[in-house]
Amino acid sequence: MKMMFIGATHEVTGSCTYIEACGKRFLVDFGMEQGEDVLKNVQVPVAPADIDFVLLTHAHIDHSGLLPLLYAGGFSGPIHSTTATANLCSVMLRDSAHIQEFEAEWRSRKAQRRGEEDYEPLYTMDDAIGAIELFVPHEYETPAEVSEGITVAFRDAGHLLGSSSIILTMTEDGETRTVVFSGDIGNIHQPLIRNPQYIDSADYVVIESTYGNRVHDRPTDYVTALTQVLQTTFDRGGSVIIPSFAVGRTQEMLYFIRQIKHDGLVTGHDDFPVYVDSPLANEATDIFINNRESCYDEEALSFVRRGINPITFEGLIRTVTSDDSRAINEDSRPKVIISASGMCEAGRIKHHLKHNLWKPENTILFVGYQAANTLGRSLIDGARKVKLFGETVKVAAEIKQLPGVSGHADVNGLTDWARAVKGVKKFFVNHGEMTSADSFAEHLREELGADVYAPYSGAEFDVISGEITVDAEAVLLPRKERQGNVSVAYSDLMSASDRLSRLIKLSDGRANADMRKLTEAINKLCDEWEI
Repeated sequence: MKMMFIGATHEVTGSCTYIEACGKRFLVDFGMEQGEDVLKNVQVPVAPADIDFVLLTHAHIDHSGLLPLLYAGGFSGPIHSTTATANLCSVMLRDSAHIQEFEAEWRSRKAQRRGEEDYEPLYTMDDAIGAIELFVPHEYETPAEVSEGITVAFRDAGHLLGSSSIILTMTEDGETRTVVFSGDIGNIHQPLIRNPQYIDSADYVVIESTYGNRVHDRPTDYVTALTQVLQTTFDRGGSVIIPSFAVGRTQEMLYFIRQIKHDGLVTGHDDFPVYVDSPLANEATDIFINNRESCYDEEALSFVRRGINPITFEGLIRTVTSDDSRAINEDSRPKVIISASGMCEAGRIKHHLKHNLWKPENTILFVGYQAANTLGRSLIDGARKVKLFGETVKVAAEIKQLPGVSGHADVNGLTDWARAVKGVKKFFVNHGEMTSADSFAEHLREELGADVYAPYSGAEFDVISGEITVDAEAVLLPRKERQGNVSVAYSDLMSASDRLSRLIKLSDGRANADMRKLTEAINKLCDEWEI
């Protein structure tokens, strides 16, 4: 039995582990790297067609996003996951394929103007659909023999609807070993979904470390804070526009708003409408509803048992078509608009910002993390004007932010989860940035007296002997290659920036008129695109 660490080793995204056991070759997760990619990953050591099956912890793209690429390469085996994960992937992988095709089309138009070859998408919609058709759904806590000698059970990880830790039991030549993959361990007291469920025992544990060196701030009283924003905005005749991630955060917001409406916490505006304007969010909401019995926590299930859907209510309007979306801004009533994307970089939210940012009575409410160099981050940082669809829009609306309920356990939650697993011979720490992974590894050594190893990509482990057979080292990517799989457009932009910088440096000594002309061109460009 051999285990090889491929991705999310001293990094947060791109989760992938390769295993050979019982005559089979398989993967646990095959995720896309997102954002800056600092470390070089080794390749899966066999061709896609030689992979027998995949075990998937949950639907987030950094765990599932390369499954269509695996299919495109010839993989045709089953993909084992929970039922809810299979349902979410049917939406999220198609959405990812759409992004891949759209970006390839955009880059190809640029290439054609330069006389260069077209760009091919990382994978196509057909590839995504092909991968979706390979999913084999499983229920929580129901062990399944996925191959002779290999049994898998999924336990609720409390991170996302359908998220799981995987209990993998393998028997070969009379030797049995149990390896647990934590997946992404959830934070406690999240709305809708259950707290992470602990695991009793294992020989080896692969555990994430996203927040392995941090403790979360005290949770926000979301209902009270959200009620105050709604009341204040509605009283001045405005609307609340909420950029929100389509899967997870949107459903949480609906849960809170249902409670606010039911308890009559907003006064004088009892019938305020709530629009969810995101096709992906609407599909995901249906999946949440359809998987309520297997995934909801006790509080949410208590509503279900009383015949109450905890994420729907009177006044909720879910738009589908573009015409429906445009019609929202013709509704003059104080209202809530929830739309993707959560960082305002794409999707229908940009249209709603164009219609509502310049009105001082409105509030733009951010409920999730805003990365650097995004439109959402610019607004939070105090931008006075932004560029939307080629038009400069003044920022007069009130900009507010409510800290999100983190979907990841902090160092204390991770430690409690690890402490519950008895008989562990070695912990493997992955899915965390360098400082976080190494810090959490040391923390486990000190707190639990555990044998802990934080692998780099390419490290190999003999599951039977318990020996690390390949102790890989960090390999840094050249800076020009440090990009996630979906950041090629940004890489092109940075290259253009370097070219402009060189041009400016070489302009010393040019005629004053030429330099003024160049200055005017740069300023005009900044005026057009500045956000």
